[in-house]
Amino acid sequence: QVQLVESGGGLVQAGGSLRLSCAASGRTFSRYAMGWFRQAPGKEREFVAGISWSGGSTSSADSVKGRFTISRDIAKNTAYLQMNSLKPEDTAVYYCAAVRSVIAVVSSRTSSYDKWGQGTQVTVSS
Repeated sequence: QVQLVESGGGLVQAGGSLRLSCAASGRTFSRYAMGWFRQAPGKEREFVAGISWSGGSTSSADSVKGRFTISRDIAKNTAYLQMNSLKPEDTAVYYCAAVRSVIAVVSSRTSSYDKWGQGTQVTVSS
C-alpha cells in the first residue's frame, strides 16, 4: 500500500519557481507510475505531468511544456515537480497520484490513478 504526501506549495510571483515534492510510503514505490494533477477553483482536475515507474518515460501537458519537469528519486521514495516561469494561470491545488504499473506508458487520465495525496496549494501572483 502506498500513501502520498505533497509539500512545497506556496505563494510566488509570476516568473518565479517552486519545487513540489511527493513523499511516498511503502516498499514498492519503484513499481508505481506517478502523476501530478492540478485543480483550480470551479474547474476540473487536469493532468500536469507524469512519469513511468522506471523514470524512463515522462509526459506533460502542453500548457506546462518547457516550464515544468517531473522527476523521481526511487531511493528517497519521492517524486518531484519542478515548476519554472510560473504564471497566474498555474494557480491551483496540486495533487500527486500513483498507480501500480510496470509499463512505460504514462497516462494523463485521472481515472488511471488509484492513490492520491491531499494536495498542496500553489498561488502565483501577477
